[in-house]
Amino acid sequence: MAAAPPAATVATLTRRNLAVREAIWFYIFISPWLVGFILFTAGPIIASGALSFTHNDPVNWPPKWVGTANYELMWKDPLFWHSLRVTFYYTFLSVPLSVIFATFIALLLNEKLPLISIWRTIYYLPAIISGVPVAVMWWLMFNSSFGMINGTLYDWTGILGPRWLSDPPWVMPAFIIMSLWAFGGPMLIYLAGIQGVPTHLYESAQIDGANVFQQIWHITLPSITPVIFFNGIMAIIGSFQVFTNAYIITQGGPSYATYFFVLNIYNNAFTYIANMGYADALSWVLFMIMLIFTYLAFRSSQGWVHYETEVAGEK
Repeated sequence: MAAAPPAATVATLTRRNLAVREAIWFYIFISPWLVGFILFTAGPIIASGALSFTHNDPVNWPPKWVGTANYELMWKDPLFWHSLRVTFYYTFLSVPLSVIFATFIALLLNEKLPLISIWRTIYYLPAIISGVPVAVMWWLMFNSSFGMINGTLYDWTGILGPRWLSDPPWVMPAFIIMSLWAFGGPMLIYLAGIQGVPTHLYESAQIDGANVFQQIWHITLPSITPVIFFNGIMAIIGSFQVFTNAYIITQGGPSYATYFFVLNIYNNAFTYIANMGYADALSWVLFMIMLIFTYLAFRSSQGWVHYETEVAGEK
């Protein structure tokens, strides 16, 4: 008669069987997402990479292999460089302003004020509205003839406002102001981070005689640097994807002053040229640019982002 296996061996086999069954059910439950990711995300990404080496338009089918011709054309295309400059200019101004503005509002909404929940809701509401309605609203606001901004400026001060959307020097500041509209989402994350700062740090600072501004500068902001870093990365990525406002309000004008990179991709793909291959090449260049900016942000974070686990480890 064979000896029974040790109890430890039986327990190990049982745990392995449970782990295998758990893994099988895990993949069964996420299989709809996996199929959707492969068909609608990974597949198009790989296809666009291959099509970037082709000339692909609706008339001449199938796509014709042209090698690196699209990337060589890009190097000589003045609109490519102009759209890149416009996008960089927008990014370098809108990202810091959006981070500062959302952080400032979060600090205000962290105070114990009357009806604070209502104020938080009001400030968050713009984040749930986006797209064409917001673009039309801003067009009405910045219209030089009957817009609310110029009308209010004239009624209060008697000053005729600038031609926001038709004067090249003023149209980009208008777009940067528009970028502050959707600060509600980052503001909510900042608010959660601020409320997670240990209260004993503030108590110790008060005992040492630190005022409110010193507490914010030396305690609050360093404690929420991971949140600032995350929102900054998301703001950088979003700034390279501006399309709706430029397409609806100015169509890239005046004088190509708002000819953003994504608008350039759209025009090459669907309008006057209709060369999907060149648009795919532009898209991959945009992806690489965002990847480089994200990498640089991660490298810079080593000097100013402070994580709680790192502080605990030092102790």
